[in-house]
Amino acid sequence: MIEGMPPDPDNQVSLHASPYRLRPADPGRDGNRQMSSPHLIGSSATFRATLADVEVVAATECAVLIQGETGTGKEGIARAIHELSSRQRQRFVAINCSAIPATLLEAELFGHERGAFSGAVAPRIGRFQLAHRGTLLLDEIGELPTELQPKLLRVLQEQEFERIGSSQSTRVDVRILAATNQDLGGMVKERRFRADLYYRLNVFPITLPPLRQRNGDVRLLAAHFLDVFARRHGRAIARIPDDVMDALDAYDWPGNIRELQNFIERSVIMTTGSELRAPVAELAIRPLPTGGATTLADADRAHIVATLRRTKGVVGGRNGAAVRLGLKRTTLIARMRKLGVSPAHSLADQGDS
Repeated sequence: MIEGMPPDPDNQVSLHASPYRLRPADPGRDGNRQMSSPHLIGSSATFRATLADVEVVAATECAVLIQGETGTGKEGIARAIHELSSRQRQRFVAINCSAIPATLLEAELFGHERGAFSGAVAPRIGRFQLAHRGTLLLDEIGELPTELQPKLLRVLQEQEFERIGSSQSTRVDVRILAATNQDLGGMVKERRFRADLYYRLNVFPITLPPLRQRNGDVRLLAAHFLDVFARRHGRAIARIPDDVMDALDAYDWPGNIRELQNFIERSVIMTTGSELRAPVAELAIRPLPTGGATTLADADRAHIVATLRRTKGVVGGRNGAAVRLGLKRTTLIARMRKLGVSPAHSLADQGDS
């Protein structure tokens, strides 16, 4: 169930803020276990509506398509669905379809027999078997290669598949959740995604609102992250100053929760006193670039290029573009490839401007 208290009437956020949270169906021995994921913290009407949908669909066995911008917490929502379901005592298995080369993804999903291909020195079970009687999250489902889409559709329909190199069918009992930041409906129209697979996955769609549309939730999340990272880094930080909180609230957070999380952690590391010191001046010069962008892909590309310029082409590491964008390094690299962006091109563009 959704639990929580109304926001403080004075709108003051401290380490003791009371965001709405979801409780698992089976709270455990203490009878009061709460899900701790920051992706489930919020009190805005838009986010509470999302949590209500989570509770409704968790009690069923249907497929769920979780949609939302990068960093909005799609995997956190998927885990909540699993933990609120009757499968909660079984495995939750996730696979990122964009992080694994297409040539290896089939083996990751379905497994293989010994000698099925070069390097297959021993049999291996895939993610579907690992998730037997549990839940499987297919993250970044829009990146699933077209040649694998019919095989995935068959598993969804028949609950059986063959490992690579085997002629024997393996039956599984798996609940499927899928997540994407892409417009799968548009991809179907462009024939880049199978319509039958899309409709099979889209039984119950859940769309996560971006952080900029969750009124008041930035404050709750910032307080939560301050608590987490102050403990982790051994800092005695008691509060976030009002001017810092106002700056956090005013920023659009194109990287959503993940970007906010990284920003607060970096601020905690920089702080030596009892009040959070945050480089809020950065936020004033980090608007989402829109000049000349006519599509979401154009805006995405422009934002990545602008960030690479600021990092002098560095993608990974503590100060790299991935951290600044609130993305995993592998996810950013995959997106750069898709958009035709390279660190060299971003620096070249800078030199031409």
